[in-house]
Amino acid sequence: MPHLVLTAAAAALLAAPSAAAYDGADEPRHARCDTSVEGSRVTAYCHNPYPRTDRVQLHVECARWWDVDADGAPVDLVPADQVELTARCWMEVRDAWVSHRAVPD
Repeated sequence: MPHLVLTAAAAALLAAPSAAAYDGADEPRHARCDTSVEGSRVTAYCHNPYPRTDRVQLHVECARWWDVDADGAPVDLVPADQVELTARCWMEVRDAWVSHRAVPD
């Protein structure tokens, strides 16, 4: 009968806690978002590959002092889902970003 030989790495994996004991504390929680600016329009595409809901919100800072900056409505992005967020300025966009907030379980 053949003998099974374990490497140190394989033995460490076998000794690791089970998946049921995993609490996800070290896991990233933010959805992945790509933001693009075309003229005065901003679009952010966000995808949440993690097992917890992420609240995403698009923010746009306009270049002109008289142009109103925009904070979009927050969206709860559930696991394995994606969302498109849009906003615009009347003229040029100075900056655009997506903020993330944890949603209580």
